[in-house]
Amino acid sequence: MNAHKPLASLSLDLDNKWSYLKTHGDAGWKTFPTYLDVFIPSVLRALARLDLKITFFVVGQDAALDKNAAYLRALAAAGHEIGNHSFHHEPWLQLYSKEQVRREILAAEEQIVRVTGQKPVGFRGPGFSWSPDLLEVLEENGYLYDASTLPTYIGPLARAYYFRTAKLTAAEKQQRRELFGKFSDGLRPVAPYYWQLLNGRKILEIPVTTMPIFKIPFHLSYLLYLSRVSERLLTLYLQTALQLCRFTQIEPSFLLHPLDLLGGDEAPDLAFFPGMDLSSARKIELFERVINTLEQHFQLVNMNTHAQTIFRRLRLKVRPVPPGDRRSHGDSRIEDLRSPPAKKAVSTAAAAPA
Repeated sequence: MNAHKPLASLSLDLDNKWSYLKTHGDAGWKTFPTYLDVFIPSVLRALARLDLKITFFVVGQDAALDKNAAYLRALAAAGHEIGNHSFHHEPWLQLYSKEQVRREILAAEEQIVRVTGQKPVGFRGPGFSWSPDLLEVLEENGYLYDASTLPTYIGPLARAYYFRTAKLTAAEKQQRRELFGKFSDGLRPVAPYYWQLLNGRKILEIPVTTMPIFKIPFHLSYLLYLSRVSERLLTLYLQTALQLCRFTQIEPSFLLHPLDLLGGDEAPDLAFFPGMDLSSARKIELFERVINTLEQHFQLVNMNTHAQTIFRRLRLKVRPVPPGDRRSHGDSRIEDLRSPPAKKAVSTAAAAPA
């Protein structure tokens, strides 16, 4: 590790094709279509060229399906960290009761361990969803860090764009009413901190880093969008964000998604997603350019390494969980929202031999 550079962690939310279709409101998600057979070999080759080990946040439903097992196992075999990204990938975890959260986390963990051999120590909520109950469940089950917060003011704008382009019923819009967060999320810290939990304990929070001071995102999905306007604008925007991180002594947590590397040529049925007019080859070229820029400023590591370093050397602020963020909803509400195919897949997976 280069002792002269501050750290930056890299993570990828391994949202599969079905989860994009589900969030978009398309019925085809219920057969759990996948692109992991195309994406994982491609991203492993790119990361090997860059000599990088990152964190993949894996969805439990994908780990439960035999068709994905070899590809997920390859991530761990290549030396990457495996994190927990929930079981059903429903971006409204704030509506879950604590018992439902526990089942969601532990069901995903069970399948991830079964397939990859790694017990996750980090979690990221789908759609940056989280709750005090979620944080308590993570701490009670030995997780080292949560990475579910996105401190930005523009969440409502992203949600408005999403609602305009998605095929959603009124009930589905109600489920997703806090997708991508609230305006007040921009008041949250960019730097890591400890949550002071209501049970008296603490857990480390590593936010997805947004541009210090301005609180606007600069993860790869946004950079790719800027590249369609101007590559010089992409470079200026990224360099500004990284210089502000260095100036404010923020060690960034940089976020990736599969569609940052998969283009419309390899996932044509996801054409509704911004940036899918770019080819996979073009996206990988831009990805490698962005990574090379990051490496000029930071030593790139996975999130576990970042968390362990934070524990050793930083004195962090402790923030109480805001009382207004605690929700308490009964099981019946969420069970009514969940589809029968997903529930069936859970019970089938639980019965599968290791």
